[in-house]
Parts: sequence; structure tokens; C-alpha cells
Amino acid sequence: MQYDVYGVGNALVDIQVQIPDEHLERLGFSKGIMTLVDEHDQLRVLESLDGITIHRCAGGSAANTIAGVVDFGGTAAYAAKVGHDELGEFFLNDLRNLGVKIEVPSAVGQTGTSVILITEDAQRTMLTHLGLSATLGPDDITAEQIARAKYVYVEGYLFTGESTKQAAIKAMRLAKEQGVKVAFTISDPFLVGMHRELFWELIADSVDLLFCNLEEARSLTGQTDPVDCAQKIHHHAADVALTLGAEGSLLMHAGQVTPVEGVSVSAVDTTGAGDMYAAGILYGITNGLSWKQAGHLASHAAGRVVSQMGARLQRKFTPQDIEALLK
Repeated sequence: MQYDVYGVGNALVDIQVQIPDEHLERLGFSKGIMTLVDEHDQLRVLESLDGITIHRCAGGSAANTIAGVVDFGGTAAYAAKVGHDELGEFFLNDLRNLGVKIEVPSAVGQTGTSVILITEDAQRTMLTHLGLSATLGPDDITAEQIARAKYVYVEGYLFTGESTKQAAIKAMRLAKEQGVKVAFTISDPFLVGMHRELFWELIADSVDLLFCNLEEARSLTGQTDPVDCAQKIHHHAADVALTLGAEGSLLMHAGQVTPVEGVSVSAVDTTGAGDMYAAGILYGITNGLSWKQAGHLASHAAGRVVSQMGARLQRKFTPQDIEALLK
């Protein structure tokens, strides 16, 4: 089987819940950012949610993108690590039911979780316990699987641990050896501060398509203007997708800047907006769309996902929807 995209990332069961600001303040976590927590803290948070309606799905940044590619009608596979527990089985079955190819040997330990606390202003506070996802390593990445893909998609969150970082680097190296293109998403501004020099090396040597938001791009490049940021990255990476929130995004391809409109929506939950945007781009460029058309689809997909709860599209784009968008 051939894949449009082969994803490499964390395997986390996303647990989404809406809470008031007062609840978040009691828990004592900074609002609007991702925080890595240990098993004890995650259990404390989950206990505080007892009696509140939650929604869960197979997640992690790259997993959300891979699910989106398949939802659009593409083909995808995923490399990750889960535990031999109920959450691990849930993760595998959830992706497989979508049509994602995933063969993950379960291990002894706890499957990772990401509790996403959504306040009334649609801000998301992510509390992530990586669990066994943190044990993903180079031995879990095989050339045979990568050779079947048009793109390998790697999430930046893998660079928070040594084992997962080496898995990410190996995936990129194997992709280049196999003639497979590499897409990389920075994932979070704090990662630029940790790995700026390494990220530049990877962008210059391995990355064909870089996904980033404006804050990440400014930190990476030292520039302020979005176009200046995109152009500086484009000197090293063939393609750049730089998101600007409600203002849309910029695409850099073949030396040309393509602005993509934002979509005006009433935001409910910003979880997964960037992941779904990446899914729209990756689906588009692997299925015959132009870069501008792919950007248009990505923008509308991101708008749709923030207007609902959760990082998965509750109302999927049909082929007719996509065709109508591209007219």
C-alpha cells in the first residue's frame, strides 16, 4: 500500500473538557500553553474533572493531522508507541477505524494522555503526560514503511526527549535516502529556544516543507514581518506554510508568496487548528491540488475545527464540499 503521508509523532489520547476560568485557576496551571506533567499531576487533574462531560479521541499533534488527511480522502500511516492498556487499545482502534494504517507493538506501561482544558474564551490549556509515547525510538522507524509514502510528516514535540528526537531525525534521514519528501512542524515556540541551531540544520538538510505559526517563525528567524520570516525560511526549505491565526496564512513555493485568506468563524475550541491546517495542505499537495487550492482548503478546515469541540472534524468535508471550495 502507498501512503500520501506517513506520520511520526506522539500517541496520546486527547481528553477535552470545557471548564470555567476558576477551575483552571484552582488547578494552578498557566493558561493557553502546553505543559508537560507527570503521572501524579495528570491523575490529579482527571480526578478534578469527575462528573464533567468529557470527549476523547486518538490524538497528539501529528496523529490529528494524519486523521485529517484520511478524513479528506487521502491515505496515511502512523508510527507511535502505546501501552498494553485500555487507552492504548482505544488509540489504535480509533485511528484504524478512520482508515489509518498503524502497527504499534504494545508495551508495558501507561499510554500517554493530553488533557485539554478549554475555557469560555476558547483558549486551550494542554496538560500532557507522554507515558509510553516518550519511549518511541529509532528502532521503531523503518525504511520499508517510509519508502511507501509521498511525504513523511514529523511533529516538533518529538524533540522534547532524546529517544523521540532520534526517532524524528532517523525518519527524516530515511526519507531523504528513499526520495520521500519531508514535512516538519515546529509545534511550539518554546522548542525553537531549545533547538534553534538543530532546527536550522534540519531545515537546510532535510525539510522540504516547514509548518510554523508567526510566533515560531519570528523566534526562528529574528524577523518581524511575516513575509520576511517566510522568505528567510524559504532560502533553506523548498516550501513554507506560515499560519497567521484569524488573518489566514502565507505559503512560499517556488520563490512566490501566496497569501491565503482566513475564515471568519465563532471560535469554540482552538485545539487542533494548526494540525487540521497541515492536514489540508498535505492532502492537497499529494492529491493534485495547486498550492493556493491546498491553502484554501486548509484555511477552511482550520476554521471548521475551531468552531467545534475537539481536534477532529465532526462534520467532514465530502468530495463535493472540496470541489465547491475550489471553484
